[in-house]
Amino acid sequence: MPRAVSSQVDLDVAENGYMTPREDFFTRRTQSPNNRVKGHSQDHEENPSNPFQDASVTRPNQPNAESLARMISNARKEKRGSKIGLRDRICCFQWTWFTMTMATGGIANVLYTISNVYKAEWLWYIGLVFFILNLVLFVMSCILIAMRFAMVPGSFMHSFLDQMESLFIPAVVVSVATIMINICEYGIPYTGPWLQHVMEWLFWVYVIVSVSASAGMYLILWSTQVFPIHTMTPVWVFPAYPLLLTAPFATNLIAADRVGSGDPEINRLAIAVCAVTVQGTGFLISFMICAAFIYRLMTQKLPRDMQRPGVFISIGPPAFTVAGFVALGQQADIILPANLQGEPHFIFILQVLSILIGLWLWGLSIWFFLVSVGSLWKYVRPCGVKHKMPFQMTWWSFVFPNTALITATEALAQALNSDGLKIFGCVMAAALIIVWTLVFITMVKCLWKRQLLWPKELESE
Repeated sequence: MPRAVSSQVDLDVAENGYMTPREDFFTRRTQSPNNRVKGHSQDHEENPSNPFQDASVTRPNQPNAESLARMISNARKEKRGSKIGLRDRICCFQWTWFTMTMATGGIANVLYTISNVYKAEWLWYIGLVFFILNLVLFVMSCILIAMRFAMVPGSFMHSFLDQMESLFIPAVVVSVATIMINICEYGIPYTGPWLQHVMEWLFWVYVIVSVSASAGMYLILWSTQVFPIHTMTPVWVFPAYPLLLTAPFATNLIAADRVGSGDPEINRLAIAVCAVTVQGTGFLISFMICAAFIYRLMTQKLPRDMQRPGVFISIGPPAFTVAGFVALGQQADIILPANLQGEPHFIFILQVLSILIGLWLWGLSIWFFLVSVGSLWKYVRPCGVKHKMPFQMTWWSFVFPNTALITATEALAQALNSDGLKIFGCVMAAALIIVWTLVFITMVKCLWKRQLLWPKELESE
């Protein structure tokens, strides 16, 4: 018979790395009368309200959710007393709000893709509306988070050290990538060659920024934070997401390249080679982290309610890679130089190879999609215990990764000339727009009901 393991034994074994703590390990240790760690200070209590805190290592100065709440609370009390006003709500604005602009830009990308497949001009105009709306939301988010950093001194540096908020800082880079992709789609075909050359320079800038942001963010996290395995979700992939937009950006930039008489074309080959390299790097990093997520599921079951939307993020890495690689493969005839020896054979090989890789990774995306949707079953089943998933800005994870799955489906549909995949992608696009609308309305309601952007009062100051 398996023997019951006490909290202290759990602690000792977990500290030495010989056993993964159970999901209730940190909760049990918090409730235990002997909840001190040998060899550490006895003067600091754990924070049971923070699900991301590693109880085995207590750091008195480690940033966490409570310290952020205290920082905001102290800032508002110094200025306005106990009354909560607009200024106090702005102080609660976080990087997670940029997931909204990621999702909105993704919807604009999906509508452009569908409009190209079916030559539907009315869908193009709806996509243009989403693109303009996304620009407004992005500028507004930038202004609000800048105001927060100005009104709460120290919160900028704190955001890089907070276990939850720091993971979403790359959402700004991804939002910029979606905006630049939308510019390639909705702007370049209707302007002169100047815009495509501007976007070519911005592509190289984005490559440098995305690689630096991804490596730098992971280095900061690995140097300052401890993430228990029982809290693991695909949100840990987020710092690699900027790399995953490189190939879709390159694909749309090459597709939008219109060369007139006397106009030099962009360096398509260099852009494609760089995009494949960076995209492959991002996918492999994400794949290794998602493998850790599978391990977490096998040992700890599905994530808790507040972490459940993050499961959908696992759809993104393979889906973005499919959308980029398949489209680049189909563009091989305009990417490879005309004087290349054996060019027709190279084109054929690249097209077939991109389709094969695309099919494998598309299947992986569909598998993660089914798992992610299935994880929500307990919230919609008609009988049994009612479960509620509280709204957070991570709900936008229901939208953004699925935009990649739709564009990947349509890329494969065009490469294989499959009407079934085209219809499947259109049905998913219609459903995703409904999901975007529901999430946006829920977000507005939570703002109105003071469930979002509302200071957290602490029991003891």
